[in-house]
Amino acid sequence: MSNISTWCILIAALMPIACAGIAKWGTFSKPASEGGYDNSHPREWLARQNGWRLRANAAQANCFEALPFFIGALLWAQQIGVPQNRVDLLAVSFILLRCAYVAFYLLDRAGLRSLVWIAALAVNVAVLFSGA
Repeated sequence: MSNISTWCILIAALMPIACAGIAKWGTFSKPASEGGYDNSHPREWLARQNGWRLRANAAQANCFEALPFFIGALLWAQQIGVPQNRVDLLAVSFILLRCAYVAFYLLDRAGLRSLVWIAALAVNVAVLFSGA
């Protein structure tokens, strides 16, 4: 596996954690009783959020959902001997699209978010069948 693909797997695996951090951003200095992040009840705290915090949490869940397919497709393409430069290009494309997806989610641009989600899914399918 190339370094580029390895880094893309790491970035994809860290994206949900980054989204969770964005959802909680700026709330650690406030006590939970005043609406600050509640580490004793994180899911309940997140369920009470709205706006960009709620969307960041939704982006986190979607990043987790996209992760297995991406890793599986990438490993499969490498297993069957797809040229590494093709795998790397598709992997980087997926990561860039997923970054755009998160940004559009945070900005509440639902139409663009959906288009980018479809494009990232298409890239994953392309990775899976890149050896055909």
